[in-house]
Amino acid sequence: MSATASFSIDTPNGPQSVSVAYHRAGSGEPLLLLHGIGHHWQAWEPVLGILATERDVIAVDLPGFGASPALPDGVPYDLASVVPTLGALCAELGIDRPHVAGNSLGGLLALELGREKLVRSVTALSPAGFWSKGEQRYAVTILRAMRQGAAALPLPMIERLSHSAAGRAALTSTIYARPGRRSPEAVVAETLALRQATGFHETLAAGRDVFYLDDVCQISGVPVTVAWGTRDMLLPRRQGIRAKHTIPGARLVRLPGCGHVPMNDDPARVARVILDTSR
Repeated sequence: MSATASFSIDTPNGPQSVSVAYHRAGSGEPLLLLHGIGHHWQAWEPVLGILATERDVIAVDLPGFGASPALPDGVPYDLASVVPTLGALCAELGIDRPHVAGNSLGGLLALELGREKLVRSVTALSPAGFWSKGEQRYAVTILRAMRQGAAALPLPMIERLSHSAAGRAALTSTIYARPGRRSPEAVVAETLALRQATGFHETLAAGRDVFYLDDVCQISGVPVTVAWGTRDMLLPRRQGIRAKHTIPGARLVRLPGCGHVPMNDDPARVARVILDTSR
């Protein structure tokens, strides 16, 4: 079931309304899924069916991405704004401390939700924030180039490229180690999601100030797993080692043959990591 939740958040200008699109499936303890920058909830489709056999899965379009409208004017896309917004979403949906799994930007948000004790467990797949300044500049440059490429390609060309394995690789090999596994329809949809994301630039700018290595990430009383693909081209896997050392008690899992968005590359392994953490 896909739906939209509307609720109020506190802002410097007083309470303002926010709408968040989401897809919900399955039953069991609640599990919140958070995508990366420029993506949409459909990034989780390869693992959604597996997770839904054991969990009440809520896959979210973050504000300003996918089908979710932008945040109200004047509300920044930083952790201090987006994390409470996700907490308010859970309250609106009647979810008390869900498990959370996030990828990239979503992984960073998942860790912050854990730090704020708003969730029961955290699975962070290639989370942002464990970079050096040089690695951060590299990631920002690649992401901007991906956005520019998505914006420059006419829709008919995107559709033509999506129908061959080589074309899907040209469009998505930066984030997938096995882009040929992604369906043509999914590749077209996520390329358009990247192009149309109203929160892209402000989110990218807000991320420049995030350096988890400058501070021990204290997440107490919440199981934390950090998982990293061995073929991650956007955030190199050495950042996973740093994450392990930065988050006391975190478990580090290697995802062989997976890229930056591993749900597509090895759905069974990724689903198992998430479920094991949430158990």
